[in-house]
Amino acid sequence: MALQFSSACNFALTHRRRIRAVASDDAVKVKEDNNLVKLGASDLKLTKLGIGAWSWGDTSYWNNFEWDDRKMKACKSAFDASIDSGITWFDTAEVYGSRFSFGAINSETLLGRFIKERTKKYPEDEIAVATKFAELPWRLGRQSVISALKDSLSRLELDSVELYQLHWPGIWGNEGYIDGLGDAVEQGLVKAVGVSNYSEKRLREAYKQLKKRGIPLASNQVNYSLIYRLPEENGVKATCDELGITLIAYSPIAQGVLTGKYTPQNIPTGPRGNIYTAEFLTELQPLLNRIKEIGQNYNKTPTQVALNWLIAQDNVIPIPGAKDAEQVKEFGGALGWRLTSDEVNELRELASKTKPVIGFPVEKL
Repeated sequence: MALQFSSACNFALTHRRRIRAVASDDAVKVKEDNNLVKLGASDLKLTKLGIGAWSWGDTSYWNNFEWDDRKMKACKSAFDASIDSGITWFDTAEVYGSRFSFGAINSETLLGRFIKERTKKYPEDEIAVATKFAELPWRLGRQSVISALKDSLSRLELDSVELYQLHWPGIWGNEGYIDGLGDAVEQGLVKAVGVSNYSEKRLREAYKQLKKRGIPLASNQVNYSLIYRLPEENGVKATCDELGITLIAYSPIAQGVLTGKYTPQNIPTGPRGNIYTAEFLTELQPLLNRIKEIGQNYNKTPTQVALNWLIAQDNVIPIPGAKDAEQVKEFGGALGWRLTSDEVNELRELASKTKPVIGFPVEKL
């Protein structure tokens, strides 16, 4: 279900330089930059919702192993719709869509192309980019981080990015990678640095190492959704809150499962079907039904409820992946309102009755 924009929101979009719009059906609220939050203890401010670009150019996990001009145009429409609706930051990575991951075209390359085309037309638009360093076993030392970052900047056609993250813990050399993040800040190549898929122990180590140089660890990007709450159980969420590190939630709608579009008779295509099986979706139906009921009370979709549940945890920025403009418009409806504490707790309790799905194994390194 696409988000319906009201006349007030349309006015906001027409005057994008002066005001931002946080819109959803009949609950439209126009705010002046209240859609921004600080990322950890850094000076960087981002919108309360970002857009994940994992699927852009990918043919190994997403897009039914195919990539064509139609899908590229859909991604471009998602990019433009995001900015038009006030969601102005995008998360990518050097491995997304890359040949290394058997992709068709690098996600960074697409994002850079979209930004270049957009800023030619609307030079006043402020677009934030987050990308990631892949801790490949043959990469050693702090200089490998800087070299990879410069390669990413080349693909993005940018002089710097807002956020640079370590994509996962390395098998070895992690102290050197953290030093590389600090070097990137000091060289003016990034505004803030973060990590991804880091455990509580590794998170504390990275925080302390950067703190010695006066550089805040701004974020930890982890798998977090209503049906994947490992960050609550392994101490990562609590540690982020304690140390002032923003938790960026990837797969916040469980790769589409929490939208309600999939059923035991209609499971996701590709590798996702091996995770979200017919058996699992049967078990999930009571939760999905309740999400839908709660959404109806607010005139919201299940997607918007699932994203708002994460936002209600505080210190969390969800980054749902978007393949087209309609998805982005729907995501925007997660902002500008809030589930009650009772509803948040009820959904968590219902979700706890389903068995956990498989996460990214590196979380336990």
